Amino acid sequence: MLRHSKLQKQVLALYRQFLRAGQDKPGFLPRIRDEFRENSRIKKTDVMHIEYLYRRGQRQLEQLRDVNTKQLGSFSKPKERG
Repeated sequence: MLRHSKLQKQVLALYRQFLRAGQDKPGFLPRIRDEFRENSRIKKTDVMHIEYLYRRGQRQLEQLRDVNTKQLGSFSKPKERG
């Protein structure tokens, strides 16, 4: 059986919390899944970056749970055209 580290368990719990919080808001679930899927490519050894994203995710979850939240902003680097 696969054993997860403490940080992995925290990230999975955060993901589940996001899915629950986003159920009542239209269009949020695909965005949540895409964001977590994109960040799943980060190497497991890059703990500092994962912890940073985890803390950022906690703040975004608080915003998502706010009844006044209608959309989540995103700061992402545009993909280069080649």
